[in-house]
Amino acid sequence: MPPTLASLVHHSALKLTVRAGEDRLDVPVRWAHVSELADPVPYMEGGELLLITALKLDAEDPEAMRRYVKRLAGAGVVGLGFAVGVNYEEIPEALVDAAQEEGLPLLEVPRRTPFLAISKAVSAAIAADQYRAVTAGFAAQRELTRQALTDGPEGLLTALASQVDGWTALYDASGAVVATAPEWAGRRAARLTAEVERLRERSAPASAVVGGPEHSDHDDRIELHSLGTGRRPRAALAVGTASALGTAERYAVHSAIALLTLTTERSRSLQAAEQRIGAAVLRMLLAGEPDHARAVAGDLYGGLLDAPFRVIVAESATAKPSGDPLGAVSEVVESAAARSGEAVLVVPEGERLVALVVDGGAAVAACAQYAAGLEGARAAGGGVRGGAGREGRVREGGEEDELVVGLSAPAGPIAAAAAYKQAEQALSVARRRGRVLVEHEQLAAGSVLPLLGDDAVKAFADGLLRALHEHDATGRGDLVASLRAWLSRHGQWDAAAADLGVHRHTLRYRMRRVEEILGRSLDDPDVRMELWLALKATAAE
Repeated sequence: MPPTLASLVHHSALKLTVRAGEDRLDVPVRWAHVSELADPVPYMEGGELLLITALKLDAEDPEAMRRYVKRLAGAGVVGLGFAVGVNYEEIPEALVDAAQEEGLPLLEVPRRTPFLAISKAVSAAIAADQYRAVTAGFAAQRELTRQALTDGPEGLLTALASQVDGWTALYDASGAVVATAPEWAGRRAARLTAEVERLRERSAPASAVVGGPEHSDHDDRIELHSLGTGRRPRAALAVGTASALGTAERYAVHSAIALLTLTTERSRSLQAAEQRIGAAVLRMLLAGEPDHARAVAGDLYGGLLDAPFRVIVAESATAKPSGDPLGAVSEVVESAAARSGEAVLVVPEGERLVALVVDGGAAVAACAQYAAGLEGARAAGGGVRGGAGREGRVREGGEEDELVVGLSAPAGPIAAAAAYKQAEQALSVARRRGRVLVEHEQLAAGSVLPLLGDDAVKAFADGLLRALHEHDATGRGDLVASLRAWLSRHGQWDAAAADLGVHRHTLRYRMRRVEEILGRSLDDPDVRMELWLALKATAAE
Protein backbone atom coordinates (compact mmCIF):
# COMPACT_ATOMS: atom_id res chain seq x y z
CA MET A 1 0.00 0.00 0.00
CA PRO A 2 1.13 3.60 -0.55
CA PRO A 3 2.30 5.58 2.51
CA THR A 4 -0.35 7.14 4.72
CA LEU A 5 -0.22 9.83 7.39
CA ALA A 6 -0.64 7.04 9.95
CA SER A 7 2.43 5.19 8.64
CA LEU A 8 4.48 8.42 8.88
CA VAL A 9 3.27 9.04 12.43
CA HIS A 10 4.27 5.50 13.37
CA HIS A 11 7.70 5.93 11.75
CA SER A 12 10.00 5.78 14.79
CA ALA A 13 12.70 8.02 13.33
CA LEU A 14 10.41 10.94 12.47
CA LYS A 15 8.89 11.54 15.93
CA LEU A 16 5.74 13.19 14.53
CA THR A 17 2.86 14.17 16.83
CA VAL A 18 -0.77 14.47 15.77
CA ARG A 19 -2.36 17.78 16.82
CA ALA A 20 -5.59 17.67 14.73
CA GLY A 21 -7.52 15.39 12.35
CA GLU A 22 -6.74 12.15 14.23
CA ASP A 23 -9.61 10.34 12.47
CA ARG A 24 -8.24 11.01 8.96
CA LEU A 25 -4.75 9.57 9.19
CA ASP A 26 -5.48 6.66 6.85
CA VAL A 27 -5.43 8.92 3.78
CA PRO A 28 -2.70 7.99 1.26
CA VAL A 29 0.14 10.49 0.78
CA ARG A 30 1.18 11.06 -2.86
CA TRP A 31 4.12 13.31 -2.00
CA ALA A 32 5.67 15.54 0.67
CA HIS A 33 6.10 19.17 -0.40
CA VAL A 34 7.74 22.15 1.36
CA SER A 35 6.30 25.62 0.71
CA GLU A 36 6.39 28.82 2.74
CA LEU A 37 4.13 30.69 0.35
CA ALA A 38 1.13 32.41 1.84
CA ASP A 39 -0.95 30.70 -0.86
CA PRO A 40 0.71 27.48 -2.16
CA VAL A 41 -2.54 26.18 -3.68
CA PRO A 42 -1.65 26.98 -7.34
CA TYR A 43 1.32 24.62 -7.00
CA MET A 44 -0.60 21.72 -5.45
CA GLU A 45 -1.95 18.68 -7.35
CA GLY A 46 -3.78 17.03 -4.45
CA GLY A 47 -2.70 14.24 -2.13
CA GLU A 48 0.34 16.10 -0.73
CA LEU A 49 1.59 16.43 2.84
CA LEU A 50 2.51 20.14 3.03
CA LEU A 51 5.46 20.99 5.28
CA ILE A 52 5.79 24.56 6.67
CA THR A 53 7.58 26.67 9.30
CA ALA A 54 5.07 29.56 8.98
CA LEU A 55 7.88 31.86 7.85
CA LYS A 56 5.43 34.12 5.95
CA LEU A 57 2.25 33.37 7.84
CA ASP A 58 0.60 35.06 10.76
CA ALA A 59 -0.13 31.71 12.38
CA GLU A 60 -1.63 33.38 15.47
CA ASP A 61 -4.42 35.12 13.49
CA PRO A 62 -7.54 32.88 13.75
CA GLU A 63 -9.28 34.36 10.68
CA ALA A 64 -6.13 34.15 8.51
CA MET A 65 -5.57 30.53 9.57
CA ARG A 66 -9.17 29.55 8.80
CA ARG A 67 -8.81 30.95 5.27
CA TYR A 68 -5.39 29.29 4.84
CA VAL A 69 -6.50 25.84 6.01
CA LYS A 70 -9.74 25.99 3.99
CA ARG A 71 -7.76 26.70 0.79
CA LEU A 72 -5.44 23.78 1.50
CA ALA A 73 -8.30 21.37 2.10
CA GLY A 74 -10.06 22.56 -1.02
CA ALA A 75 -6.90 21.89 -3.07
CA GLY A 76 -6.77 18.27 -1.88
CA VAL A 77 -3.86 18.62 0.55
CA VAL A 78 -4.14 15.58 2.85
CA GLY A 79 -2.09 16.87 5.78
CA LEU A 80 -0.09 19.78 7.17
CA GLY A 81 3.29 19.31 8.91
CA PHE A 82 4.34 22.22 11.15
CA ALA A 83 7.96 22.47 12.29
CA VAL A 84 8.22 23.79 15.88
CA GLY A 85 11.29 25.47 17.32
CA VAL A 86 11.95 27.48 14.17
CA ASN A 87 9.60 30.48 13.94
CA TYR A 88 7.24 29.25 16.64
CA GLU A 89 8.19 27.25 19.70
CA GLU A 90 4.87 25.43 19.42
CA ILE A 91 1.99 25.31 16.99
CA PRO A 92 -0.24 28.35 17.52
CA GLU A 93 -3.71 27.57 18.81
CA ALA A 94 -5.25 29.51 15.91
CA LEU A 95 -3.80 27.02 13.42
CA VAL A 96 -4.72 24.01 15.58
CA ASP A 97 -8.32 25.24 15.89
CA ALA A 98 -8.58 25.93 12.13
CA ALA A 99 -7.25 22.47 11.25
CA GLN A 100 -9.57 20.81 13.76
CA GLU A 101 -12.52 22.76 12.41
CA GLU A 102 -11.72 21.81 8.76
CA GLY A 103 -10.84 18.19 9.59
CA LEU A 104 -7.33 18.58 8.13
CA PRO A 105 -4.70 16.41 9.87
CA LEU A 106 -2.03 18.59 11.52
CA LEU A 107 1.30 17.01 12.43
CA GLU A 108 3.85 18.58 14.74
CA VAL A 109 7.40 18.16 13.44
CA PRO A 110 10.13 18.40 16.11
CA ARG A 111 13.15 20.61 15.41
CA ARG A 112 15.48 17.62 15.24
CA THR A 113 13.48 16.12 12.35
CA PRO A 114 14.38 17.82 9.07
CA PHE A 115 11.78 18.10 6.35
CA LEU A 116 14.16 16.18 4.10
CA ALA A 117 13.82 13.13 6.36
CA ILE A 118 10.03 13.22 5.93
CA SER A 119 10.37 13.58 2.15
CA LYS A 120 12.79 10.64 2.06
CA ALA A 121 10.43 8.51 4.13
CA VAL A 122 7.52 9.27 1.79
CA SER A 123 9.66 8.64 -1.29
CA ALA A 124 10.99 5.35 0.11
CA ALA A 125 7.50 4.16 0.99
CA ILE A 126 6.20 5.03 -2.49
CA ALA A 127 9.13 3.23 -4.12
CA ALA A 128 8.58 0.19 -1.92
CA ASP A 129 4.89 0.16 -2.79
CA GLN A 130 5.67 0.40 -6.50
CA TYR A 131 8.22 -2.40 -6.18
CA ARG A 132 5.67 -4.59 -4.43
CA ALA A 133 3.14 -3.79 -7.15
CA VAL A 134 5.59 -4.62 -9.93
CA THR A 135 6.68 -7.82 -8.19
CA ALA A 136 3.07 -8.82 -7.63
CA GLY A 137 2.32 -7.96 -11.26
CA PHE A 138 5.09 -10.21 -12.53
CA ALA A 139 3.91 -12.99 -10.24
CA ALA A 140 0.36 -12.52 -11.54
CA GLN A 141 1.65 -12.59 -15.11
CA ARG A 142 3.43 -15.88 -14.49
CA GLU A 143 0.34 -17.38 -12.89
CA LEU A 144 -1.95 -16.15 -15.67
CA THR A 145 0.41 -17.51 -18.31
CA ARG A 146 0.56 -20.87 -16.56
CA GLN A 147 -3.22 -21.05 -16.32
CA ALA A 148 -3.61 -20.03 -19.97
CA LEU A 149 -1.23 -22.78 -21.08
CA THR A 150 -2.74 -25.49 -18.91
CA ASP A 151 -6.45 -24.67 -18.76
CA GLY A 152 -6.94 -22.23 -21.64
CA PRO A 153 -8.99 -19.02 -21.43
CA GLU A 154 -11.26 -20.44 -18.71
CA GLY A 155 -8.29 -21.04 -16.41
CA LEU A 156 -6.94 -17.58 -17.16
CA LEU A 157 -10.28 -15.99 -16.26
CA THR A 158 -10.35 -17.87 -12.96
CA ALA A 159 -6.82 -16.74 -12.09
CA LEU A 160 -7.56 -13.13 -13.05
CA ALA A 161 -10.75 -13.04 -10.96
CA SER A 162 -8.70 -14.19 -7.98
CA GLN A 163 -6.00 -11.58 -8.63
CA VAL A 164 -8.42 -8.65 -8.74
CA ASP A 165 -10.76 -10.04 -6.05
CA GLY A 166 -13.71 -9.73 -8.40
CA TRP A 167 -15.19 -11.47 -11.42
CA THR A 168 -14.28 -11.76 -15.08
CA ALA A 169 -16.05 -12.61 -18.35
CA LEU A 170 -14.98 -13.35 -21.91
CA TYR A 171 -17.17 -12.42 -24.91
CA ASP A 172 -16.90 -13.76 -28.45
CA ALA A 173 -16.92 -11.79 -31.70
CA SER A 174 -20.71 -11.48 -31.63
CA GLY A 175 -20.81 -10.12 -28.08
CA ALA A 176 -22.11 -13.35 -26.53
CA VAL A 177 -20.71 -14.56 -23.20
CA VAL A 178 -18.21 -17.40 -23.72
CA ALA A 179 -17.02 -17.98 -20.14
CA THR A 180 -17.12 -16.35 -16.71
CA ALA A 181 -15.28 -16.73 -13.43
CA PRO A 182 -16.67 -17.45 -10.93
CA GLU A 183 -19.70 -19.15 -12.47
CA TRP A 184 -22.13 -16.94 -10.54
CA ALA A 185 -20.94 -13.97 -12.61
CA GLY A 186 -22.78 -15.24 -15.69
CA ARG A 187 -25.91 -13.16 -15.06
CA ARG A 188 -23.90 -10.01 -14.42
CA ALA A 189 -21.89 -10.57 -17.58
CA ALA A 190 -25.04 -11.06 -19.65
CA ARG A 191 -26.29 -7.61 -18.61
CA LEU A 192 -23.35 -6.00 -20.42
CA THR A 193 -24.35 -7.07 -23.94
CA ALA A 194 -25.23 -3.54 -25.07
CA GLU A 195 -21.98 -2.09 -23.69
CA VAL A 196 -19.94 -4.83 -25.38
CA GLU A 197 -21.75 -4.09 -28.66
CA ARG A 198 -20.80 -0.42 -28.42
CA LEU A 199 -17.19 -1.30 -27.61
CA ARG A 200 -16.98 -3.59 -30.66
CA GLU A 201 -17.88 -0.70 -32.94
CA ARG A 202 -14.59 0.99 -32.04
CA SER A 203 -11.25 0.02 -33.54
CA ALA A 204 -9.06 -2.12 -31.28
CA PRO A 205 -7.59 -1.59 -28.79
CA ALA A 206 -10.51 0.01 -27.01
CA SER A 207 -11.73 0.09 -23.42
CA ALA A 208 -14.61 1.46 -21.39
CA VAL A 209 -15.66 1.68 -17.74
CA VAL A 210 -19.25 1.09 -16.66
CA GLY A 211 -20.87 0.58 -13.32
CA GLY A 212 -19.91 2.16 -10.02
CA PRO A 213 -21.50 5.25 -8.47
CA GLU A 214 -21.97 6.95 -11.86
CA HIS A 215 -23.91 4.05 -13.39
CA SER A 216 -26.93 2.83 -11.45
CA ASP A 217 -27.43 -0.08 -13.88
CA HIS A 218 -24.43 -1.94 -12.44
CA ASP A 219 -23.39 -2.25 -8.78
CA ASP A 220 -19.80 -3.15 -9.62
CA ARG A 221 -17.14 -1.07 -11.29
CA ILE A 222 -16.65 -2.90 -14.61
CA GLU A 223 -13.86 -2.44 -17.11
CA LEU A 224 -14.39 -3.63 -20.68
CA HIS A 225 -11.43 -4.25 -22.99
CA SER A 226 -11.48 -5.26 -26.66
CA LEU A 227 -9.24 -8.13 -27.75
CA GLY A 228 -7.57 -8.38 -31.13
CA THR A 229 -5.38 -6.26 -33.37
CA GLY A 230 -7.61 -5.91 -36.44
CA ARG A 231 -10.17 -3.25 -37.30
CA ARG A 232 -12.96 -5.39 -35.87
CA PRO A 233 -12.23 -6.68 -32.33
CA ARG A 234 -12.27 -10.46 -32.10
CA ALA A 235 -13.48 -10.66 -28.51
CA ALA A 236 -13.89 -8.65 -25.31
CA LEU A 237 -12.89 -9.00 -21.65
CA ALA A 238 -14.93 -7.72 -18.70
CA VAL A 239 -13.41 -7.25 -15.24
CA GLY A 240 -15.77 -6.45 -12.37
CA THR A 241 -14.53 -5.21 -8.99
CA ALA A 242 -15.92 -3.42 -5.97
CA SER A 243 -13.54 -0.46 -6.44
CA ALA A 244 -10.92 0.92 -8.81
CA LEU A 245 -8.00 -1.36 -9.63
CA GLY A 246 -4.67 -0.92 -7.88
CA THR A 247 -1.29 -1.04 -9.55
CA ALA A 248 -0.81 -4.80 -9.08
CA GLU A 249 -4.33 -5.53 -10.28
CA ARG A 250 -3.74 -3.30 -13.30
CA TYR A 251 -0.63 -5.32 -14.21
CA ALA A 252 -2.69 -8.51 -13.97
CA VAL A 253 -5.44 -7.13 -16.25
CA HIS A 254 -2.93 -5.94 -18.85
CA SER A 255 -1.24 -9.34 -18.80
CA ALA A 256 -4.59 -11.07 -19.30
CA ILE A 257 -5.42 -8.78 -22.23
CA ALA A 258 -2.07 -9.59 -23.88
CA LEU A 259 -2.50 -13.35 -23.38
CA LEU A 260 -6.09 -13.38 -24.61
CA THR A 261 -5.15 -11.24 -27.61
CA LEU A 262 -2.40 -13.72 -28.48
CA THR A 263 -4.98 -16.48 -28.19
CA THR A 264 -7.45 -14.70 -30.47
CA GLU A 265 -4.75 -13.87 -33.03
CA ARG A 266 -3.58 -17.47 -32.98
CA SER A 267 -7.19 -18.49 -33.46
CA ARG A 268 -7.31 -16.15 -36.45
CA SER A 269 -4.33 -17.92 -38.02
CA LEU A 270 -5.92 -21.28 -37.35
CA GLN A 271 -9.16 -19.99 -38.79
CA ALA A 272 -7.35 -18.95 -41.97
CA ALA A 273 -5.88 -22.44 -42.26
CA GLU A 274 -9.31 -23.98 -41.66
CA GLN A 275 -10.76 -21.75 -44.36
CA ARG A 276 -8.19 -23.03 -46.86
CA ILE A 277 -9.09 -26.61 -45.95
CA GLY A 278 -12.76 -25.69 -46.10
CA ALA A 279 -12.35 -24.24 -49.58
CA ALA A 280 -10.76 -27.51 -50.75
CA VAL A 281 -13.52 -29.56 -49.11
CA LEU A 282 -16.18 -27.39 -50.74
CA ARG A 283 -14.60 -27.76 -54.19
CA MET A 284 -14.57 -31.54 -53.79
CA LEU A 285 -18.21 -31.61 -52.72
CA LEU A 286 -19.26 -29.46 -55.68
CA ALA A 287 -17.23 -31.70 -57.98
CA GLY A 288 -19.21 -34.73 -56.79
CA GLU A 289 -16.39 -36.23 -54.71
CA PRO A 290 -17.89 -36.53 -51.20
CA ASP A 291 -15.58 -39.38 -50.17
CA HIS A 292 -12.48 -37.32 -50.97
CA ALA A 293 -14.04 -34.35 -49.15
CA ARG A 294 -14.55 -36.45 -46.01
CA ALA A 295 -10.98 -37.72 -46.20
CA VAL A 296 -9.57 -34.18 -46.37
CA ALA A 297 -11.90 -32.78 -43.70
CA GLY A 298 -11.26 -35.58 -41.20
CA ASP A 299 -12.84 -34.65 -37.86
CA LEU A 300 -12.56 -30.91 -38.52
CA TYR A 301 -16.24 -30.47 -39.32
CA GLY A 302 -17.62 -33.25 -37.17
CA GLY A 303 -20.67 -34.90 -38.67
CA LEU A 304 -21.54 -31.94 -40.89
CA LEU A 305 -20.70 -33.84 -44.08
CA ASP A 306 -22.78 -36.85 -43.07
CA ALA A 307 -25.99 -35.19 -41.85
CA PRO A 308 -28.41 -33.07 -43.88
CA PHE A 309 -27.00 -29.59 -44.33
CA ARG A 310 -27.96 -26.38 -46.09
CA VAL A 311 -25.86 -24.18 -48.32
CA ILE A 312 -25.79 -20.43 -47.72
CA VAL A 313 -24.53 -18.16 -50.48
CA ALA A 314 -24.16 -14.47 -49.59
CA GLU A 315 -23.06 -11.49 -51.64
CA SER A 316 -22.92 -7.76 -51.23
CA ALA A 317 -26.04 -6.07 -52.55
CA THR A 318 -23.96 -3.18 -53.92
CA ALA A 319 -20.77 -3.03 -55.96
CA LYS A 320 -18.93 -1.01 -53.29
CA PRO A 321 -20.42 -1.63 -49.83
CA SER A 322 -19.60 0.93 -47.18
CA GLY A 323 -18.86 -1.72 -44.59
CA ASP A 324 -18.22 -5.46 -44.39
CA PRO A 325 -21.61 -7.15 -44.90
CA LEU A 326 -20.08 -10.55 -45.66
CA GLY A 327 -17.97 -10.39 -42.51
CA ALA A 328 -21.07 -9.51 -40.51
CA VAL A 329 -23.12 -12.49 -41.72
CA SER A 330 -20.11 -14.79 -41.28
CA GLU A 331 -19.81 -13.58 -37.71
CA VAL A 332 -23.49 -14.26 -37.05
CA VAL A 333 -23.38 -17.80 -38.49
CA GLU A 334 -20.10 -18.83 -36.85
CA SER A 335 -20.99 -17.40 -33.44
CA ALA A 336 -24.38 -19.11 -33.38
CA ALA A 337 -22.80 -22.42 -34.39
CA ALA A 338 -20.10 -22.06 -31.72
CA ARG A 339 -22.61 -21.33 -28.97
CA SER A 340 -24.70 -24.38 -29.86
CA GLY A 341 -21.74 -26.70 -30.48
CA GLU A 342 -22.58 -27.15 -34.18
CA ALA A 343 -20.03 -27.72 -36.93
CA VAL A 344 -19.98 -25.11 -39.67
CA LEU A 345 -17.96 -24.66 -42.87
CA VAL A 346 -17.52 -21.04 -43.98
CA VAL A 347 -15.58 -20.25 -47.16
CA PRO A 348 -15.00 -16.69 -48.45
CA GLU A 349 -14.90 -16.73 -52.24
CA GLY A 350 -13.85 -13.27 -53.36
CA GLU A 351 -16.98 -11.14 -53.43
CA ARG A 352 -19.07 -14.09 -52.21
CA LEU A 353 -19.39 -16.08 -48.99
CA VAL A 354 -20.41 -19.76 -48.99
CA ALA A 355 -21.35 -21.64 -45.83
CA LEU A 356 -22.47 -25.19 -45.07
CA VAL A 357 -24.61 -25.28 -41.93
CA VAL A 358 -26.54 -27.98 -40.10
CA ASP A 359 -30.14 -28.22 -41.30
CA GLY A 360 -32.48 -27.02 -38.58
CA GLY A 361 -29.57 -25.81 -36.45
CA ALA A 362 -28.83 -22.58 -34.62
CA ALA A 363 -26.72 -21.18 -37.46
CA VAL A 364 -29.62 -21.33 -39.94
CA ALA A 365 -31.97 -19.75 -37.40
CA ALA A 366 -29.46 -16.98 -36.58
CA CYS A 367 -28.95 -16.20 -40.27
CA ALA A 368 -32.71 -16.00 -40.85
CA GLN A 369 -33.20 -13.84 -37.74
CA TYR A 370 -30.38 -11.54 -38.79
CA ALA A 371 -31.86 -11.16 -42.28
CA ALA A 372 -35.31 -10.50 -40.83
CA GLY A 373 -33.84 -7.71 -38.71
CA LEU A 374 -32.27 -6.15 -41.78
CA GLU A 375 -35.55 -6.47 -43.68
CA GLY A 376 -37.41 -4.78 -40.83
CA ALA A 377 -34.90 -1.94 -40.63
CA ARG A 378 -35.05 -1.47 -44.40
CA ALA A 379 -38.84 -1.32 -44.29
CA ALA A 380 -38.63 1.22 -41.46
CA GLY A 381 -36.51 3.45 -43.67
CA GLY A 382 -32.94 3.14 -42.39
CA GLY A 383 -30.45 1.71 -39.96
CA VAL A 384 -31.32 1.12 -36.33
CA ARG A 385 -29.15 0.58 -33.32
CA GLY A 386 -29.39 -1.06 -29.95
CA GLY A 387 -30.98 -4.30 -28.92
CA ALA A 388 -29.69 -7.24 -26.95
CA GLY A 389 -27.54 -8.79 -29.62
CA ARG A 390 -25.96 -8.53 -33.00
CA GLU A 391 -28.69 -10.52 -34.71
CA GLY A 392 -31.33 -8.29 -36.27
CA ARG A 393 -29.21 -5.14 -35.90
CA VAL A 394 -28.28 -2.70 -38.63
CA ARG A 395 -25.55 -0.15 -38.30
CA GLU A 396 -26.23 3.53 -38.91
CA GLY A 397 -25.68 4.28 -42.56
CA GLY A 398 -26.95 0.83 -43.61
CA GLU A 399 -23.51 -0.81 -43.49
CA GLU A 400 -24.85 -4.29 -42.90
CA ASP A 401 -28.00 -3.71 -44.92
CA GLU A 402 -25.93 -4.07 -48.11
CA LEU A 403 -26.40 -7.83 -48.15
CA VAL A 404 -28.24 -10.47 -50.18
CA VAL A 405 -28.43 -14.15 -49.17
CA GLY A 406 -29.69 -17.35 -50.78
CA LEU A 407 -30.44 -20.49 -48.75
CA SER A 408 -30.75 -23.96 -50.27
CA ALA A 409 -33.09 -26.77 -49.32
CA PRO A 410 -31.68 -29.54 -47.06
CA ALA A 411 -29.23 -31.78 -48.88
CA GLY A 412 -26.54 -34.38 -48.32
CA PRO A 413 -22.93 -34.62 -49.56
CA ILE A 414 -23.93 -36.33 -52.81
CA ALA A 415 -26.31 -33.49 -53.68
CA ALA A 416 -23.99 -30.65 -52.61
CA ALA A 417 -23.69 -29.29 -56.16
CA ALA A 418 -27.47 -29.21 -56.53
CA ALA A 419 -27.82 -27.45 -53.16
CA TYR A 420 -25.23 -24.88 -54.20
CA LYS A 421 -27.21 -24.23 -57.38
CA GLN A 422 -30.39 -23.87 -55.34
CA ALA A 423 -28.72 -21.30 -53.08
CA GLU A 424 -27.52 -19.36 -56.13
CA GLN A 425 -31.01 -19.37 -57.61
CA ALA A 426 -32.50 -18.17 -54.33
CA LEU A 427 -29.85 -15.45 -54.11
CA SER A 428 -30.66 -14.32 -57.65
CA VAL A 429 -34.34 -14.06 -56.78
CA ALA A 430 -33.54 -12.18 -53.55
CA ARG A 431 -31.49 -9.66 -55.52
CA ARG A 432 -34.29 -9.14 -58.08
CA ARG A 433 -36.93 -8.75 -55.41
CA GLY A 434 -34.85 -6.44 -53.23
CA ARG A 435 -34.89 -8.95 -50.40
CA VAL A 436 -32.10 -9.74 -47.93
CA LEU A 437 -32.70 -13.51 -47.81
CA VAL A 438 -34.72 -15.97 -49.89
CA GLU A 439 -34.97 -19.71 -49.23
CA HIS A 440 -35.13 -22.05 -52.21
CA GLU A 441 -38.01 -23.91 -50.60
CA GLN A 442 -40.03 -20.70 -50.70
CA LEU A 443 -39.64 -20.60 -54.47
CA ALA A 444 -40.90 -24.15 -54.88
CA ALA A 445 -43.81 -23.68 -52.46
CA GLY A 446 -44.89 -20.26 -53.67
CA SER A 447 -46.26 -18.84 -56.90
CA VAL A 448 -44.26 -18.20 -60.04
CA LEU A 449 -45.92 -14.82 -60.42
CA PRO A 450 -43.48 -12.87 -58.19
CA LEU A 451 -40.70 -14.02 -60.52
CA LEU A 452 -42.33 -12.15 -63.38
CA GLY A 453 -41.39 -8.84 -61.81
CA ASP A 454 -37.96 -9.01 -63.42
CA ASP A 455 -37.34 -6.11 -65.86
CA ALA A 456 -36.25 -8.49 -68.63
CA VAL A 457 -39.53 -10.45 -68.32
CA LYS A 458 -41.55 -7.25 -68.44
CA ALA A 459 -39.68 -6.06 -71.51
CA PHE A 460 -40.37 -9.40 -73.25
CA ALA A 461 -44.06 -9.21 -72.34
CA ASP A 462 -44.40 -5.64 -73.59
CA GLY A 463 -42.74 -6.56 -76.88
CA LEU A 464 -44.85 -9.67 -77.40
CA LEU A 465 -48.18 -7.95 -76.73
CA ARG A 466 -47.43 -4.53 -78.21
CA ALA A 467 -49.10 -5.25 -81.58
CA LEU A 468 -52.27 -6.47 -79.88
CA HIS A 469 -52.45 -3.39 -77.65
CA GLU A 470 -51.94 -1.14 -80.69
CA HIS A 471 -54.79 -2.95 -82.51
CA ASP A 472 -57.13 -2.54 -79.53
CA ALA A 473 -56.24 1.16 -79.27
CA THR A 474 -57.85 1.74 -82.74
CA GLY A 475 -61.21 0.57 -81.40
CA ARG A 476 -61.46 -2.36 -83.82
CA GLY A 477 -61.81 -5.02 -81.14
CA ASP A 478 -60.67 -6.22 -77.74
CA LEU A 479 -58.08 -8.83 -78.63
CA VAL A 480 -56.03 -8.67 -75.38
CA ALA A 481 -59.03 -9.27 -73.09
CA SER A 482 -60.34 -11.97 -75.43
CA LEU A 483 -56.97 -13.73 -75.46
CA ARG A 484 -56.78 -13.60 -71.67
CA ALA A 485 -60.29 -15.07 -71.29
CA TRP A 486 -59.65 -17.81 -73.87
CA LEU A 487 -56.33 -18.85 -72.26
CA SER A 488 -57.81 -18.80 -68.74
CA ARG A 489 -60.53 -21.22 -69.96
CA HIS A 490 -57.91 -23.54 -71.54
CA GLY A 491 -59.27 -22.88 -75.07
CA GLN A 492 -62.91 -23.71 -74.23
CA TRP A 493 -64.86 -21.50 -76.66
CA ASP A 494 -68.25 -21.48 -75.01
CA ALA A 495 -66.96 -20.79 -71.49
CA ALA A 496 -64.60 -18.04 -72.63
CA ALA A 497 -67.27 -16.43 -74.83
CA ALA A 498 -69.70 -16.44 -71.91
CA ASP A 499 -67.08 -14.70 -69.72
CA LEU A 500 -66.73 -12.01 -72.38
CA GLY A 501 -70.43 -11.77 -73.15
CA VAL A 502 -69.95 -12.41 -76.89
CA HIS A 503 -70.89 -15.18 -79.31
CA ARG A 504 -68.38 -18.02 -79.70
CA HIS A 505 -68.04 -17.23 -83.42
CA THR A 506 -66.97 -13.70 -82.48
CA LEU A 507 -64.35 -15.14 -80.16
CA ARG A 508 -63.09 -17.51 -82.87
CA TYR A 509 -62.72 -14.57 -85.24
CA ARG A 510 -60.76 -12.61 -82.64
CA MET A 511 -58.37 -15.51 -81.98
CA ARG A 512 -57.72 -15.80 -85.75
CA ARG A 513 -56.89 -12.08 -85.75
CA VAL A 514 -54.48 -12.65 -82.83
CA GLU A 515 -52.70 -15.34 -84.85
CA GLU A 516 -52.57 -13.10 -87.92
CA ILE A 517 -51.19 -10.11 -86.02
CA LEU A 518 -48.61 -12.11 -84.04
CA GLY A 519 -47.75 -14.44 -86.88
CA ARG A 520 -47.89 -17.40 -84.48
CA SER A 521 -50.28 -20.34 -84.06
CA LEU A 522 -52.30 -20.70 -80.87
CA ASP A 523 -52.25 -24.47 -81.42
CA ASP A 524 -48.59 -24.40 -80.24
CA PRO A 525 -48.51 -24.98 -76.44
CA ASP A 526 -45.27 -22.98 -76.13
CA VAL A 527 -46.96 -19.98 -77.76
CA ARG A 528 -49.93 -20.25 -75.40
CA MET A 529 -47.56 -20.48 -72.40
CA GLU A 530 -45.56 -17.43 -73.47
CA LEU A 531 -48.68 -15.38 -74.09
CA TRP A 532 -50.16 -16.34 -70.72
CA LEU A 533 -46.96 -15.38 -68.86
CA ALA A 534 -46.78 -12.13 -70.82
CA LEU A 535 -50.36 -11.29 -69.82
CA LYS A 536 -49.55 -12.07 -66.18
CA ALA A 537 -46.37 -9.98 -66.27
CA THR A 538 -48.15 -6.94 -67.68
CA ALA A 539 -51.05 -7.36 -65.26
CA ALA A 540 -48.59 -7.28 -62.31
CA GLU A 541 -47.31 -3.80 -63.23
